[in-house]
Amino acid sequence: MFNANMSYRNMGRCGLKLSTFSLGGWTTFGGSVKDFTSIRSILHLAYESGINFFDIADVYAKGDAERMMGGALKELPRHELVISSKVFWPMSEDINDKGLSRKHILESVNRSLQRIGTEYLDIYFCHRYDPDTPVEETIRIMDDLIHHGKILYWGTSEWTADQIQEAMDICEKGGYYKPQVEQPQYNLIAREKFERDVQPKASFHGMGLVTWSPLASGLLTGKYDDGIHDGRLSKIDYLKETLYTDENVHRVREMKKIADAMECTRGQLALAWLATQPGMTSVILGATSIEQLQENLGALKVNITEEVDKDLKKLFSF
Repeated sequence: MFNANMSYRNMGRCGLKLSTFSLGGWTTFGGSVKDFTSIRSILHLAYESGINFFDIADVYAKGDAERMMGGALKELPRHELVISSKVFWPMSEDINDKGLSRKHILESVNRSLQRIGTEYLDIYFCHRYDPDTPVEETIRIMDDLIHHGKILYWGTSEWTADQIQEAMDICEKGGYYKPQVEQPQYNLIAREKFERDVQPKASFHGMGLVTWSPLASGLLTGKYDDGIHDGRLSKIDYLKETLYTDENVHRVREMKKIADAMECTRGQLALAWLATQPGMTSVILGATSIEQLQENLGALKVNITEEVDKDLKKLFSF
């Protein structure tokens, strides 16, 4: 796999390199897109475009995202791929089929490997912090999984700076493998929590950053300028309540002036801006069609100057 248009970055201080843009399966593969032929076409185009990082989670479509993405990825050279999955959310009604206990993590990774059809995961994320499980218990099973070759690196997702520091302290004291990457929500609208809390701590510890929801569930593309008719915001209430405000819609409309001046779409501008932020390793894209993926990858051609960065941060200030 080689595409001169794609760039690759080290995942923090690790030797592992991820494509600047990656492809994830949240709400799409196995969810809004159930046709395997379509999924296969999107994933193969991503690979041909230089994407090497594919982000999944067991809870996405209750395992169907792993099965369907895994089926398409099996047709590609495994050594050229970086595949991740996640563990935390309940997968059944069973009392132990959730969280970050040793039992749940071990059973979950085995099921994920089977569904994806691979012998190992490049990255395994703790999908949230688990207040019901001692952090050391979680760390020790992650360390064991690395020693056993089932995962190569482990990471966190939506952990706070204090939670990350707690994990680092335990790893340092016990000599365990440390989390090497954090997956936060981060975009022009959702800036404050990440920039004030997570980014400084991740930078201090040399963690990679792979961000989810880079387009604020489509809001930053302008598709909701005139109201919510379809799309992710129409289906997930908490996203609608959090993101769809008069102020945010106004900001996105104003953003069009900057995008028009740069001869790109608002979505491409938002993605390109995100890719230039400090410590960012990879921006996880979502795509329900080949056309949408091609549109998003157009961000590779957008040049974010200091002036544009300043203008966007002022428009989306917090």
